[in-house]
Amino acid sequence: MQLQPRQQLLEIWRATARSSYTEPDWRWGGRSEANSISDAEQLLCLLGPTTEVPVLRLDRPDGTADDVIAALQRLGDSVEIPKLLVRVLTDYLRNYSAPDGTPVFHGRSYFTAPEDLALDDDHLELDVVDSFAVSVTLTVAVIGFVRVFRTVLTRERLRAEADELERLASRRLTAAMVGLLRSFAVDVFSADSDRGVELCRLVNQEDLPTRQIVEELYETLREINARLRDDVLIGSGAQGSELDNPNRLFECGWSWGIVKNAPVIDLAEGVDVGVQHEGVAQAAPYMYFTVVAVDAIQTLFSERTRLLGLLDETQLRLAQSLQLRWELTLSYWSTIATFGSGRWPLEDLPWRTTDGVDSDYLSLLVSGMVIQDLVTKRASDAELSRVGAVLEDLAGRARITRRPFVGDPALELHHPGFRIGLELQDQPGKGYLGWTAADFSPQLLRRSLNLARLIADNAGRSRLLDLSDEIWAHLFSRRIPEGEARGLWDRPSLAYPQLDDDPDPAPSWYFTKRVVDCLVAAARLIDSPPQRSDQLTRLAADLIVEADHLFDQEMLNGSSDSGRPLQAEREQIQVLLQRARSVRRTQPGTAVSIAQAVLRRLDKLSAARRPAKGIN
Repeated sequence: MQLQPRQQLLEIWRATARSSYTEPDWRWGGRSEANSISDAEQLLCLLGPTTEVPVLRLDRPDGTADDVIAALQRLGDSVEIPKLLVRVLTDYLRNYSAPDGTPVFHGRSYFTAPEDLALDDDHLELDVVDSFAVSVTLTVAVIGFVRVFRTVLTRERLRAEADELERLASRRLTAAMVGLLRSFAVDVFSADSDRGVELCRLVNQEDLPTRQIVEELYETLREINARLRDDVLIGSGAQGSELDNPNRLFECGWSWGIVKNAPVIDLAEGVDVGVQHEGVAQAAPYMYFTVVAVDAIQTLFSERTRLLGLLDETQLRLAQSLQLRWELTLSYWSTIATFGSGRWPLEDLPWRTTDGVDSDYLSLLVSGMVIQDLVTKRASDAELSRVGAVLEDLAGRARITRRPFVGDPALELHHPGFRIGLELQDQPGKGYLGWTAADFSPQLLRRSLNLARLIADNAGRSRLLDLSDEIWAHLFSRRIPEGEARGLWDRPSLAYPQLDDDPDPAPSWYFTKRVVDCLVAAARLIDSPPQRSDQLTRLAADLIVEADHLFDQEMLNGSSDSGRPLQAEREQIQVLLQRARSVRRTQPGTAVSIAQAVLRRLDKLSAARRPAKGIN
């Protein structure tokens, strides 16, 4: 793989420090005005890698690598950098809290509207799932960071600052989890409604009778249906009795904000997250916000979160409720995307939603959920490879691996992006409140890297790594080339001269954070054990058996009073054999190489004992 995450992350850190900090002030905002999401994304460009990639850690000054300190020298030395982060993170958590301490999760400058309309403050201040999700990711990282950093602090003032940061982060984390619970939606509709017809058309890849499709869908989704009806419906906007009807279909996932009539979540005594605002969002899932929520919730039950014990008792209870919704949502969309015995609906590009919107961006979002669900089900390489083929196809259709033509509509995926209309439950069909998703390329790269880490087939893995390199080359070409933001993103016209994007010198933290996520995924891929080949494992075993036998012969036939050099050679061979045995199962290729080297050395010893033939 050509992508080198450590080097690239350090370059991004250097550019982030240059764009964000002029002593003594931290500069919030970038291409978009400061808001609760953009500012969190800016912080995660630094905090994400340091908590996810051990070699880039900043929480232990004596363990910070020299190249890390050099990249962030604008922020200070190994001691001053984490102290500054504590101050900046505390400022963020206070900035996005109401006067009464209630954490706020508004979208503000990330909300969009048609050119002839202006959004008022009531709309700009609406809670949005993207803010809940990014807050979960940020606050979990903050709590982990500050707990480790606190162990090296000796001054009482610094320890008090660290304690205050953890308190604020924990409160925002709890509030964000409550927001995600209140934003979950189950939308039930008749099979013969417009939405039902679209869903049946999507999954019916074999042109079967509609009645048969409805029955098969109901049967296939029976378990998900039952768990939603029994465990999840509170706050979802649906009635349990509706799901009992075999003529009704449903969708589940996250709306764009807190759904209308979502009840207040009861918390343990003494736990206060402030005001739980009334919901206004449509009680129906949105694909973009569902994927954003799914990715964030996974952080709550990651290995690092569990090992460090980052969640308190209340948060653990909320996390269990969110994990249930996470599992059911992944299972539902994976079932829909892979329905039937022939071509998958996912493979019938582009994906089309039940409200009649189709886009390759939606196909990419669904692919990500399918990958995560297939992992939990321990799917075969054949199934994972089918998703890989979809990702390859999407890269071509989005003109990342193919050349665009004049007026190519596919370029709209990159600029201005995929626009999502946000419906208010009480004002359906208005369409003036919107959201723009312009992260197709980094989203595709991260899914490709994650899939490459999972697939065991070396040929399939190699194809995905080649695809990842092509996408990275595309992304690399889109970096801002000048100014303080040089080395950050995004300038799509550098990759597509046909685009007339505004050459804004400010960085897009929205886009840059997603590139950072890709590099973290690449670091995880590189840090994971190499894929094992059954063929190489068998070959290594055969070679080691032969080498063992020949070594025993050498010890039997060789002279016991041989010189020290020969004894040293035998000892080295014995060590190499032991090494080959120890890595045979985890690194069979390495074991083959070691065994071959041992066989060559044994053959030299054997040849040295043979009597030389005379010459007539």
